[in-house]
Amino acid sequence: MIPLALTFIIDLLALLGIFIIISLSLNIEFGYAGIPNFGKLLAVAGGAFFIGAVPGRVLAYIYGLLKKYDYIDNNVEVMYALGKILGTNPFMSMAMLVVSLILAAAVGAILGFIASYPAIRLREDYLAITLLAMAEILRTIGYNYKDLIGGTVGISVPDPFRWIGGELRLALAASVIMAVAIIIFIYVELLSRSPIGRTLRAMRDNEVVAEAYGKDIVKLRMKTLMIGSAIGAIGGALYAFLSGSVTALGYDRVVYTFWPWVMVVIGGAANNFGVLLGATLFVTLRKLIIFYKSNLQPFLPFDVVWLEYLLLGTALLIVLIYRPEGIIPEKPTHTLGKKRLEKIKELVEAKEV
Repeated sequence: MIPLALTFIIDLLALLGIFIIISLSLNIEFGYAGIPNFGKLLAVAGGAFFIGAVPGRVLAYIYGLLKKYDYIDNNVEVMYALGKILGTNPFMSMAMLVVSLILAAAVGAILGFIASYPAIRLREDYLAITLLAMAEILRTIGYNYKDLIGGTVGISVPDPFRWIGGELRLALAASVIMAVAIIIFIYVELLSRSPIGRTLRAMRDNEVVAEAYGKDIVKLRMKTLMIGSAIGAIGGALYAFLSGSVTALGYDRVVYTFWPWVMVVIGGAANNFGVLLGATLFVTLRKLIIFYKSNLQPFLPFDVVWLEYLLLGTALLIVLIYRPEGIIPEKPTHTLGKKRLEKIKELVEAKEV
């Protein structure tokens, strides 16, 4: 039996990995490119809805279950049958996981491409409102269109971690999620240090100057939203596999849009290590509040459910007042190495003398 403290840590790592992925995707869009994406839910829910709608249906078709059951109305029976199959086939389970994540990223990229059309024409507050509305439209479709993910009831999804069974399932899921988060962190860090990353920062700081140097702002915004949405969709897909089900109301703008914004702002926009720190502080603090809220209730003059919002809001205000650029602010990037720059400086100073 796994100790309670270890279970707490494993569950914390699983949630932390998911929010690291989502906040990194937002950091690409807002931190580096300056796109105020208040529709982050669009990509996250898109990835999760894909997991709820497609992998189970494909497996049910392959194993002939759709001849006997309706995938939505008999979802419990279908998932029970698929669970027995996946529970004895680790290779099939992990292959399904990898393929599903790749396809979920593709769906996220498509949603990002669709979202890029208003991004081409709108700026700042109008763009933020439009992207927020698009995310709510997708959630409304998932809630009302039963054939997609079960409508108001929701739907169960195939469990790629079922083959390990028991208490080790959460440990394996957390390990896979953290591994994916590390891979995405490395990718985003390399992207930010590349010429593309410097171009995004130039677009963010002054679009007119970037255009004067021959940069296509329209294509840059489109590509940025597609990449950010693809990564965000991976986060949503991983959460769907972790929880084992998908419900439209389970994906709301507070958790999957505003929380990632808080993580980016607290940690430091355009700094991936800052975003990593912001996500870690936010998720850990919230997890501790939820875990110990029953012990805190006797000492509070209000319902403990509000403590989470009060503490997190207070932490955000403190950071904004004393560290407006985040705990780890953006660092300037140099196109040339430090030694090369110092040598050029010495040559310039010698000529001036």
